[in-house]
Amino acid sequence: MSRSAAAVQRVIKAYDVRGLVGEEIDDAFVREVGASFARLMRDGENSTQVVLGYDMRASSPVLAAAFAEGVMDQGLDVVRIGLASTDQLYFASGLLNCPGAMFTASHNPAAYNGIKLCRAGAKPVGKDTGLTTISDEVIAGVPGYDGTRGTLSDRDVLVDYGQFLRSLVDVGSLRPLNVAVDAGNGMAGHTTPAVLGPIPSMTVFPLYFELDGTFPNHEANPLEPANLVDLQEFVVQTGADIGLAFDGDADRCFVVDEKGQAVSPSAVTALVAARELSREIGATVIHNLITSRAVPELVTERGGTPVRSRVGHSYIKALMAETGAIFGGEHSAHYYFRDFWGADSGMLAALHVLAALGEQDRPLSDLMADYQRYESSGEINFTVTDAPAVVESVLKSFGPRVHGIDHLDGVTVDLGDGSWFNLRMSNTEPLLRLNVEALTAEGVSGLVDEIGGYIRAGTRELT
Repeated sequence: MSRSAAAVQRVIKAYDVRGLVGEEIDDAFVREVGASFARLMRDGENSTQVVLGYDMRASSPVLAAAFAEGVMDQGLDVVRIGLASTDQLYFASGLLNCPGAMFTASHNPAAYNGIKLCRAGAKPVGKDTGLTTISDEVIAGVPGYDGTRGTLSDRDVLVDYGQFLRSLVDVGSLRPLNVAVDAGNGMAGHTTPAVLGPIPSMTVFPLYFELDGTFPNHEANPLEPANLVDLQEFVVQTGADIGLAFDGDADRCFVVDEKGQAVSPSAVTALVAARELSREIGATVIHNLITSRAVPELVTERGGTPVRSRVGHSYIKALMAETGAIFGGEHSAHYYFRDFWGADSGMLAALHVLAALGEQDRPLSDLMADYQRYESSGEINFTVTDAPAVVESVLKSFGPRVHGIDHLDGVTVDLGDGSWFNLRMSNTEPLLRLNVEALTAEGVSGLVDEIGGYIRAGTRELT
């Protein structure tokens, strides 16, 4: 059946497929997406099978089954791994060297679902690498296939996944650690016991490990400070040495220290980069332009080569492949590893932080202070009607104070005194996103107030 272009393009986005179940995504739609994806992989990659996983949302098993039907309609076999985190699906794609599909809407509310697609070896499928082709075919109607229908089989890779991650980080001689983990009722409740459970030195204090796609306790999005509060209190209450929070599909990991204070993902990026560079001096490390400047500074000091990227996993993964980078990190707590097929894994990043903590005697707050050189605002969103005009107004307001400027992703302004800010337009909403870094918290606050005032003034002038 053919579908309207607007309806399909609203759901098949730049990086994945995502929408409201029943209204935007249903069985018939995902069956067509599965068929088109299989055609693309069969004809373009000579693939013979697709590995398939899904998260804990109530709609995921049914939608995954419909997708499998579409894949088999096109002659490819389906290997189901069942309940999985997104990085567990990437592991299966790498292990089996075949394309993969993960049914999840990550941190979105319960009413949503979606699909993250990858080629063999966990290589990403985005707008320019397959999603546009799939969108066009679903709009026009996916052609049929006259060959033999594919088969369906099951394979449990959870234990293998845990063993593989532990093979990448030496956790054999760590001091005892009490580890509080907030799974947010997401897939970390499924994977944490398989990864951390076999490590003798670690005692896990579980919080919200029950798989529940309605997210009864808080949203599974630790990037929002309100969703970290329960873990911060839990760490202090239990006397844990560290707290870990994962998003719904457990591909992102956020860290809380023993005092209940959130650790910047930039500091985590710097720590993991230092660890990776210690075993391969001179290696390349990718960081997006919103991460702290402490990251490229530290990479250079440790003998590595920092490479700056636009925001977004498709850009990071492309640069990882192009440069052979050993590691990459984003401000959003996505962490990418060459030894994990260049894909992101929050659990692997967590193992690195745990190893760094357990290899020495200092508390986490002291350890992470080595990697926290600047203060930052986090991402602040402003609703605007004409973002380019407002950005231009902000730049004019700073005038001669601008020390340097670039346009890699939005506009990044260096003020020459250790402070900088970035303004980026959202691709999907009428939002202007601001990130600020400075030497002190007061410097950050002052710049946020100043830039916010310019943005609001510019918006008023345009209305």
